[in-house]
Amino acid sequence: MSWRYDCVEPAETVRKVLSLTAEAGMTEDVRRVFRMDNEVLAFRFTATVSDRAGMAPRERLTDPARLKMWLQATGLDAADVSLTDLKDAVELREAIYRIGSAIAAGEQPDSKDVRTLNTVAAAGHAKAALKGDLAGWHLTETTPVGDALGVLATDAIHILGGPHRSRIKNCEGPGCAGLFLDTSRGANRRWCSMNTCGNKVKKARLAES
Repeated sequence: MSWRYDCVEPAETVRKVLSLTAEAGMTEDVRRVFRMDNEVLAFRFTATVSDRAGMAPRERLTDPARLKMWLQATGLDAADVSLTDLKDAVELREAIYRIGSAIAAGEQPDSKDVRTLNTVAAAGHAKAALKGDLAGWHLTETTPVGDALGVLATDAIHILGGPHRSRIKNCEGPGCAGLFLDTSRGANRRWCSMNTCGNKVKKARLAES
């Protein structure tokens, strides 16, 4: 069974997921804490660290509650999240980021990171499920976070090893270096988001002129 229907998660799906979290009364907190605008689920996960290339990168998964919040906002609703789960999530996230950055630089990913990614993907037992008008995931009661991480790892595999891997880039925004998939026609996109990093660059240029 295929885990994804497209290599890029549609922006409409992102909008609907955020709409559902709004109904649950958590959208304001999610949007304040996390960047939720990346079209690729795995790269939205790596964006839980911001300003990676800056002087003070900001870790946003600071505790299990934050991880639970992020998972819920992406349709991976794990009821209980432990410190061990958080450690496993951060390990996977950084492996995805390093692999993606290596591909963006035209380099070979570290074999240890690849093993981590494959191991987490293989360990997940999530099942695809239709929830209302959205495709979602059913997690097991015994290992819900491991299942959720398996979904993220599998999503990353489809992107990092898929036909559009040559379009994986690091954002050129000031201090960002976040991963994104350049789906522009000319493959000349430079920023992970025009509304954030793109605007920062434009404002800086206006200030200099």
